[in-house]
Amino acid sequence: MTRKTFSIPYTPSPSWPSVNPRPLLAIRPHPPLRTPSLPSPPRQDIFHKDYVLSTHIVPAAFPRLVPDIPLPLLEIPPRSDSIAPAERQEKVATAVKQLIERQECFTQGRMLGGHGQKPLWNCVNRYVRTERRNTAGTGLTLFVAHANGFPKELSETMLRSLLDLPAAPLVDEIWSWEAVQHGDSALLNAENLSGIFDWQDNARDIANFLLHYLPDEVALTPLPTRLLRISQAASDARKTQGYHQRKIVVVGHSFGGTTSALTAVNFPKLFSSLILVDPVVVNYGSYDFGSELIRGALIRRDTWSSREEALRLFKQRPFFASWHPDVLKSYVDYGSTTDPSGGVRLKMTPIQESLCFANVFPPLEVWELLEKLDEDITLRWVVPAVSFVGEQETKVRVWRRPANASNIVFPFVGHLIVQEAPVELAQDISTFLLEKYGTPHFKAAL
Repeated sequence: MTRKTFSIPYTPSPSWPSVNPRPLLAIRPHPPLRTPSLPSPPRQDIFHKDYVLSTHIVPAAFPRLVPDIPLPLLEIPPRSDSIAPAERQEKVATAVKQLIERQECFTQGRMLGGHGQKPLWNCVNRYVRTERRNTAGTGLTLFVAHANGFPKELSETMLRSLLDLPAAPLVDEIWSWEAVQHGDSALLNAENLSGIFDWQDNARDIANFLLHYLPDEVALTPLPTRLLRISQAASDARKTQGYHQRKIVVVGHSFGGTTSALTAVNFPKLFSSLILVDPVVVNYGSYDFGSELIRGALIRRDTWSSREEALRLFKQRPFFASWHPDVLKSYVDYGSTTDPSGGVRLKMTPIQESLCFANVFPPLEVWELLEKLDEDITLRWVVPAVSFVGEQETKVRVWRRPANASNIVFPFVGHLIVQEAPVELAQDISTFLLEKYGTPHFKAAL
């Protein structure tokens, strides 16, 4: 049975104090790098009957906005009978305060160290059609960006559903993004990750990939594991003219939606549409989303004896109860890796997830900047009725850039739309793609 949805009518933005959004740090050519091996074995499973999957790496943006500093030393004792719950809670609260103060020091420009020079990598999954027959040949390319704490593969349940829907022939290629401290990227970068993070660096990494590494056109032939950098002249042309044989449609969830939008504000010619799935975009003073999320990340369990044990225990937790079962299995299968003890651990460490949550300034910047987003970029918002902000804030949020924008509300889910409603999300994306990119001839043939 189809679950009911609705749309939010136009709601004007109130006045607000400017947070003085920062310009993105320029991306420079990286120094010579040794190509690492993929941290996880190539997958042998068949992703979809019409698409083939491969995994690739690209150097992350250089230099980093944040300095190269060590991880903070936090005293968080494990749960045990030897420490009273109240004492443990006090130590966790101290650790949260330490991370927030550390982040404020950086945001206010009081942290020394300059721009990080250590090399980092991004892993990306490519899903490309196995043949061009019975396709529209549109050059339509989906770029999928994940939420904080989750690997790139978490979107695959949604993608499989999408590729079985009427809009599938419009989609020539999909790239699923992974930030430097997430999933396989985290395994590659384990020795070089900084002890501070700014979401701007993920936006710069996305820009780096789209400007310098995404091939000019969709090809059926395999690509090298390490994608080749295109010429500087071609990159410069993309900034002003966009792609000649691609149309980039972003599907960005939460952190991934926020940072993709920031990239689009700065490099609008690269994008055709943004599908923003409850992005973390908030007005100054409307929501304090830092401390509780940092605390939850710091204290969560991240090791198990096996993936089977992890899946069994996840199914018992209320947090995962509303997830689609295929998404939860993907989280266990692709979000974890074996550890030296013979068990498994999450690829993203609790401290790196908490550092990502501690950076609360970019969501304020993006809220302010959205009204300046190029009106040629179509905006589609997918939000829950009850999000991380209040109902009125969401009404305002989805109309920050009123021109060429639409929205849909899923009242039956919370913030984790990709996890809880992947099939319904795929259906809405399919409808959007058909309306935006389907020719009359294509629609008539359905």
